[in-house]
Amino acid sequence: MSGVVVVAENGQGRYQQAVTIGQHQLIADEPVSVGGADAGPAPFDFLMSGLGACTSMTLRMYAERKGLPLTKVSVTLSHEKVEVDGVTRDCIHRKIALEGDLRDEQRQRLMEIANKCPVHRALSQSILLDCALTP
Repeated sequence: MSGVVVVAENGQGRYQQAVTIGQHQLIADEPVSVGGADAGPAPFDFLMSGLGACTSMTLRMYAERKGLPLTKVSVTLSHEKVEVDGVTRDCIHRKIALEGDLRDEQRQRLMEIANKCPVHRALSQSILLDCALTP
């Protein structure tokens, strides 16, 4: 399961953040269009990256377990604001490309499995956020 993620301003730019995930060091920033320096992915890019990675990994695990001839998975994601019943909502578009000699029913089953990846499930439900200030 996921470990602890620490995000803190790094003093290198108006919005730039140092992201520490275990032994991994990343940079987050906002694009120039909203006042950042575009030194790293924006927060929604990280969110979509998590969904894309989880989708691809879940499909790979399933294909290996079932012996499916899946040779490559590619997930393309984009984000936009949409209006639903007069309320503005976030919408993530996810397009999955599957390569390999797969039958139509195998492709359909893989799509069902993609919708069961843990990040997809978490994002499609109401997530409980426990937020607190540290002393």
